[in-house]
This record gives sequence, C-alpha cells and structure tokens, in this order.
Amino acid sequence: MTAAAVLEPAREQTAQTAQTAQTSWRRDFRLLWIGETTSSLGSSVTIVALPLVAISLHASVTMIGLLGAAAWLPWLLIGLPAGAWVDRMPRRPVMLICDAVSLALFVSVPIAAWGNVLTIGQLLVIALLAGTAKVFFATAYRTYLPALVPAEHLVDGNAKLQGSESAAQIAGPGLAGLLAQAFGAATGLLADAASFVVSALCLRSIRGVEPRREVVRRHLRHEIAEGLRFVARDRFLRPYIAFGGAANLALMGYQTILVVFLVREVGLNSGTVGLLIATGSVGGVVGAVIAPSLARRFGSARALLLCKVGLSPFGLLIPLSGSGARLAFFVIGSGIVVGGIVAGNVISAGFTQRYCPAELFGRISTSMQVVNFGTIPLGALVGGALAGVIGTRPTLWVMLLLFVASGAILLASPFRGRRDLPTEPSDVDGTIGT
Repeated sequence: MTAAAVLEPAREQTAQTAQTAQTSWRRDFRLLWIGETTSSLGSSVTIVALPLVAISLHASVTMIGLLGAAAWLPWLLIGLPAGAWVDRMPRRPVMLICDAVSLALFVSVPIAAWGNVLTIGQLLVIALLAGTAKVFFATAYRTYLPALVPAEHLVDGNAKLQGSESAAQIAGPGLAGLLAQAFGAATGLLADAASFVVSALCLRSIRGVEPRREVVRRHLRHEIAEGLRFVARDRFLRPYIAFGGAANLALMGYQTILVVFLVREVGLNSGTVGLLIATGSVGGVVGAVIAPSLARRFGSARALLLCKVGLSPFGLLIPLSGSGARLAFFVIGSGIVVGGIVAGNVISAGFTQRYCPAELFGRISTSMQVVNFGTIPLGALVGGALAGVIGTRPTLWVMLLLFVASGAILLASPFRGRRDLPTEPSDVDGTIGT
C-alpha cells in the first residue's frame, strides 16, 4: 500500500469533519436568528404599545418619559457587575432565564388590564424589571455569538441579525397599532410575551456547545476593573463609547416623545402611528443589507463614519412632519437615519467582537454599554421634561440637533484617518494592530 493510499482516507475524514462543523454552526445560527428575530418583533410591538397603554391611563408626557427611563435605568445600576457575572457563567442558560422572566412580566399587563387594576406604577415596575432582564440577556447574547459563529463570518452574521431586527421593526409598530385598535393596547403586549417563548425554544434547540473558558474567580470589583481599564486605555473604544452615549441620549429624548407627538400634535390614530413608524424602519433593512458591501468597498472605518455621521443630518427633516403630505418628511428622515444607525451597528458589532479579547468581552461590552445605554434614561427624562415645558415639536428639534452634533466626537477620533478598523487591541503606548 502506498503512502498516498494511506493518506487519502485521512483527507476524506478531515473534509467530512469540516463539512459537519460548517453545517452544525449554520444550523445553530439559524435557530439563534429565528429566535432573536421573533423577539425583536415582540420588542418593536412594545415600543409602540407601552406608551399607548400609558396614554390610555392618561399619563402625562413627563410620566411617559419616566417610563422610557425605567426600561434603561438598569444599565446604570447593574451593568458593570452583570458583565462580570456573565463572564463567569455559560451564556445560554442566562439567556433562557431572562426569556422566562420577561415572559412573566409582560403577561401580567393584559391580566391587570382585564381586571381593571392596571396602573402607571405597575408599568414602571415592569419596565424596570424587564430592563434588568434585558441587561443580562444582551450581555450574554453579545458574547455568545462569537462562540457560535466563526470569526470570518461575524460581519455577515451581524448583518443578518440586524437586517431581520429591522424587518421586525417594520412589522412590529404596525402590528402594535392594529392590536391596540382591535383589542386594546395592553392586549398587544401579549405579542411580546409570545416572542419570548419562541426565543427560549430556539435557544434550547441549539446543539453547539460553548467553548470551555478558564475562569479565575476573584473579587467582583477586580473583575469589573479589568473591563474598565481595557476600555479606558484604548484609543478607539474611548471615543466610540463617548459618541454612543451622546447619540443615544439625543435619540432616546426624541423617541420618548415621538408617539405623543404623532398622536397629540399631528393628530394620528394608534393604527396610523404604528404604520408610520414601521415605514421609517424600512431604512434599517436596507442598512443591514448594504453594510458589508460598504465596508468592503470603502473600508470599514470610512463606512462607519459615513453611516454614523454622514447620514445623521437627514434626521432634521423629522420635526418638519405634519398631517397630509408633510408626513413624507418623517418617512424620509427616519428611514435614512435608521438605515445609517443599523448599518453602522453591523460594522461596529463585527469590529468589537473581533477586536476585544474573548475572556474579557462580557466585561468590556458592559463597560461600553453602561455609557452607551446609561445615557438613555437621562435622555428619556430630558425629552419628557423638556416637552412638558416647550412642547413636543421644539423638543424634537433640540434632540435631533444634539444627535447631529454628537458626530463631531467620531470625526475628532482616530477612526477618521483610517480606511479599515483595527482587528487587534491598541497597545498602551498608542500603537495599533492591523
């Protein structure tokens, strides 16, 4: 028997093993994709349905701002320890527990409404607890994806997830409006509750096993400090999270009063509000689809600046919206802005997932999100309070001008001078990986 004859079966076995691994991760990714798309659909229903429930309880615009703040406040309260805790644990069980908790919370709203005992206080508590579950789920999810998908497929994987999330945001608000008109806004939250069931079933069906990580348990404070130090010393992550914090503050201030603006000032009914917000989300699908192509053609750093900074001025069309033909200002402005945000998020997600060390990723991620998402409750409070003083339309102008101005942070950062984003962490002395 020749050496070639001995080696041939080994080659066939290696090829078969590689093919099996390729099929396995693709199947698992599809399950994750289906579960998260369904969950995104439910969440986009809640974005419209929850303010409509509050409006039905005669809540003031300031109280609606508090409701929006409550959903994001947990990022400030427990974001940092959540990252350290998630780095210690398998990700999938954390996500399953979060799905179960969220299911119970959102089912309680229509039950209370049917019993005529629903109050704005209950909505605030539910928003706070559901936001807490979201902190743990989002942290585990961001670190779970790189364990499930090969590094070279992360950008495409994120594009698919962001694209389907944007598609869900098209259907979700319209569905919320229709459910609110047909059955009441509180009943519409059952759609979000059902989405957590689908997400949990898909997660349980994933066969892939997370790679075992060596976890050295130390005091929680030291583990949190590791993630903070990494972010604080990195010249790419520092400006990116500063931009994210400023942009999210402005966007949440805008989003908090948007439904109130469309209902009370423009004069639309709940069904039309849902459909209008859905049409603006079309841009998100387009952004997710073209993001990988933009990164390949122009370079990932240039594409990121184009999407995050170059398209933001179109948001200034939104405050010009009114009844009739003036609704086109909202559709065009929101469509382009959402498209830019989603495309930028696809590119930046692939960047951080490859750039950050896997053993620190949970802590790095939450260190970034504490700033990025920690400003969101402040934005909700500012938007609601400011609208109560100067009105919703002037507040839209203030928030969206702030959003445009936040782009100056990225233009003054090291991103500006590069074609592509780095794939290795910055060294302490300021040199970078290629």
